[in-house]
Amino acid sequence: MSLINLAFKKTKNEKRPALLTYTVAGDDSKKKSLEILKSIADYADICEIGFAHNTPIADGSQIQSSAYRALKNGIKIKDVFSIVKDFKKSKQAKPVILMGYYNMIYQYGDNNFINICKKVGVDGLIVVDLPYPENKDFAKKCKKKNISFIQLVSPTTSPRRMKKIIKDSHDMVYYISMLSTTGGKLKVSPKKILERYNKIKKLNKDKNIVIGFGITEKTIASLRKADGLVVGSALCGEISNSIKKGQNPVTNVTNIVKRLRNKIA
Repeated sequence: MSLINLAFKKTKNEKRPALLTYTVAGDDSKKKSLEILKSIADYADICEIGFAHNTPIADGSQIQSSAYRALKNGIKIKDVFSIVKDFKKSKQAKPVILMGYYNMIYQYGDNNFINICKKVGVDGLIVVDLPYPENKDFAKKCKKKNISFIQLVSPTTSPRRMKKIIKDSHDMVYYISMLSTTGGKLKVSPKKILERYNKIKKLNKDKNIVIGFGITEKTIASLRKADGLVVGSALCGEISNSIKKGQNPVTNVTNIVKRLRNKIA
């Protein structure tokens, strides 16, 4: 069983959703982002790591700021792999999902990128701009290396298309809760999000489906019936605030993740 599935098995036994965190590799430095990852891993069930991109089409201002700082500090894909490798030395059992955009993978070459992911310990990949069914060949290459390719669905995904996507998915499906970039205020009520979520679950109850976009400390408890919940913008925003205030982002971000975990326990 994959580390991602093991994480969901554990949280289901504990009758709570999995907490997935998202931070950008290299924000605000390679060393500091690794420290943040190691610290929040004590409370997060799965760690998503973003690789910085100069045109992040799905990301709001908080994650864009994180990506900008990382790029300004010279972060490269090889540095992202290095961060994952170093993280896994002490957190071998913690699932890591890399999240980013396909043109950076394309520059490496699909096979080369996937092989390096396997070597350093990446457990899953989310490629925002590589939709179904165009991602089928890439997803198959990932599966051959026991790396989960995470499919995305949204409120506008038709039931017919959604059924195909979920059937073709690996360990996890990512449900984008609203039509917005990351970090936006919830445009629909948590109740409505869960109604849509439950319709998705009925298509295949065995698949782990997580909810992302718009989840904060204020909203997370009301969505705890999901298999998993992703929080990213709130963490990236706290890194920004900590830097501006001259405070330690490791401590401040970890405190947020700890509070999030307590709210869904």
